[in-house]
Amino acid sequence: MTAQNSDKTPSRKQRLQEKQRRQLSVVDTVDKAEAKVRKAEAELAVAVAEAVQVFGGERAAAEELDMPAEAIRRFLAMVEEEAEAGGADAAAEPAGADAGAADEAELVTA
Repeated sequence: MTAQNSDKTPSRKQRLQEKQRRQLSVVDTVDKAEAKVRKAEAELAVAVAEAVQVFGGERAAAEELDMPAEAIRRFLAMVEEEAEAGGADAAAEPAGADAGAADEAELVTA
């Protein structure tokens, strides 16, 4: 009879392994979602920087986008940081490898 009971209930080791598998799955899901959020924020930052240029300044862009000026500045700082990081990366990459990002950086700094 004890052999039948052990077949029906998982061992402590099996339970712990299943718990760990679920935990790792959740961590992986969160990591993927965070990566998507970072990518979306970077895209939004580029769009906000373009809006600042189109509307003629931070204040006008903030009014037209109904966004606080602090948020506008935060997104502009993100684009600037990305441009600086991209400049360091571009030196290590072959010419023309990421011409689109260079064009976006020029739009922001112009």
